[in-house]
Amino acid sequence: MRFEGVIIRSLSGFYDVRHEDRLVRCRARGRFRKDGLTPLVGDRVVAEVAGEAGTVTDILPRRCAFARPAVANVDCLVMLLSAVIPVTDPFLVDRVTVRCEKNGCGAVLVINKCDLDPAEQLRTIYAGTGYPVYCVSARTGEGIGPLREALAGKICCFTGNSGVGKSSLLNALAPGLDIPTAQVSEKLGRGKHTTRHVELFDLGQGTLAADTPGFASFDDEGEPPILPEELAGLFPEFRPYLDKCRFVDCTHRSEPGCALRQAVEQGLIHPSRYGSYLRLYEEASRLRRWEIETV
Repeated sequence: MRFEGVIIRSLSGFYDVRHEDRLVRCRARGRFRKDGLTPLVGDRVVAEVAGEAGTVTDILPRRCAFARPAVANVDCLVMLLSAVIPVTDPFLVDRVTVRCEKNGCGAVLVINKCDLDPAEQLRTIYAGTGYPVYCVSARTGEGIGPLREALAGKICCFTGNSGVGKSSLLNALAPGLDIPTAQVSEKLGRGKHTTRHVELFDLGQGTLAADTPGFASFDDEGEPPILPEELAGLFPEFRPYLDKCRFVDCTHRSEPGCALRQAVEQGLIHPSRYGSYLRLYEEASRLRRWEIETV
């Protein structure tokens, strides 16, 4: 039998492909390795099955893909933040939103543990970015309903600081999943990793969600490099000002007549986001041209 399905789990060279109400465990054809392709969780694939054994024969075109975590066709990356145990560094969030913009993937910001701290500073930083921001408590259920509706029908990938409550939030969104969780260490201010592999969980309402081990698992290794000159355009709230600078090649750092810096000074752009831009620009500037050409 030949069919199309979605890979919902990848483990030790096996791929669990969902076709309608059936899960088929498959191996990948050897030619993928020769072509430098690896099936990813979230891929839509063509598979063949004989009895209970299946083989992934083709990978259908991807809308987007990430190397770490290794997921494809994600509609939105759901980033969990917290203002208390652990406290999320906005720079980590901004690094991820930039990568979302580069890869053509949406971003949703979820501030968890709002029953312990309302996280006014985080709300203020991201209020003007254009990203949806939801304040929730996985423990009390506050804000879970609106978030569930916002994610309905989408393939989502959950990430955030270790200990911020990703697995707890997934359990709150879909009672019955019973994903293992871990208490946050008071000494270290972070939780132990409880997620060992990427897997798509069915949250109901057509929503599939991937739980990942934390920001440490989401990095730029294997991703296309971001050039300094394209970085400003990856901050949505910067875009209205980019063609208003005095110089066409403005880097938005120290040039006179920079409309972006004026917007920061006027309070139209949050200084935290601009500070992240400067840090990321410095990082991108260190990338040698030969490194970019060989990626």
